[in-house]
Amino acid sequence: MFSSNSRFGPIATALAAAVLFGAATPVAKALLGSNSPFVVAGLFYLGSGLGLGIAILARSIRGTGPKLHQGMTRAELPWLLGAIAAGGVAGPALLMIGLSTTPAATSSLLLNLEGVLTAVIAWVVFRENVDLQVFLGMVAIVAGGVLLSWQSGEGGVSLGAVMIAGACLSWAIDNNLTRKVSANDAMVIACLKGLIAGPVNLAIAYATGSSLPGFLMAGAAMATGFAGYGISLVLFVVALRNLGTARTGAYFSVAPLFGVALSLVIWPQVPSTLFWVAAALMASGIWLHVRERHEHEHTHERMEHAHRHRHDEHHQHEHDFPYDGTEPHSHPHVHLPITHSHAHFPDVHHRHRH
Repeated sequence: MFSSNSRFGPIATALAAAVLFGAATPVAKALLGSNSPFVVAGLFYLGSGLGLGIAILARSIRGTGPKLHQGMTRAELPWLLGAIAAGGVAGPALLMIGLSTTPAATSSLLLNLEGVLTAVIAWVVFRENVDLQVFLGMVAIVAGGVLLSWQSGEGGVSLGAVMIAGACLSWAIDNNLTRKVSANDAMVIACLKGLIAGPVNLAIAYATGSSLPGFLMAGAAMATGFAGYGISLVLFVVALRNLGTARTGAYFSVAPLFGVALSLVIWPQVPSTLFWVAAALMASGIWLHVRERHEHEHTHERMEHAHRHRHDEHHQHEHDFPYDGTEPHSHPHVHLPITHSHAHFPDVHHRHRH
């Protein structure tokens, strides 16, 4: 059964990821100036990868991280590489191409497609369960995002708009592929994404004639990337592990709300009526998701993986190493088949069909 912590902890994790990512948007606007968007994106990703790499090294020195032999399996690597290619390389490239020819209002509206496409792929391709309440919650959050980004007087759909839609599709694919490896160390996953996507974006910037900004500007961009892309992605992967793709994507879709709120602090002005209506819609969508209770009899098939866990009803196993009783802990373990009934999310242990 869900305890208060087990139910709301993953939701808080997804919302924290949205807060950090949303806050990075107005900071990016302040940093952009005359710099190439590819340069800023590359520095963000690179700062994310390097920052997390240092954190992983420090964790390893302290002996608090997973052992090296607990890394992801060879079968999982294609999922991770596919996620990096789609979300870290194709997504930013398509976005920057689209932004060059698409009005700001249209761009903002189109970016709301990511949450929708993430959920559609999760529900249709990967058969993640959805009920009416969760569906309506997603609709409310997306409607809030549309209102939040709406600006009158601009419009038009061009090839650039198609490129932006393609970027959203790339990130939606990234989200769903990342879920396939989300039981692994979230810091390592996010670090690899940053270390690969960062140099690729900087290479594109260099190939198009752009140059790096000064030391202070580059440092600020990398620090922002560490928080808004790195730590945010770590939290996002943990949420994927515990909530499933569609629900995590829905919570993450409220990120623009936090970005606009921070923008109002940086560049003070009275919030528009649309801002408050959008906030109410997103809050109602979150409420619909939070009050979800999905419970039925289900069967767990045999599964072997490694992740941080406690010895709850899903983790009743022996240890082939000296165990001092510390929980949570991480090691490769086997789940034997079991049939039972309790409330659950479509997390890494509940990917069954309905």
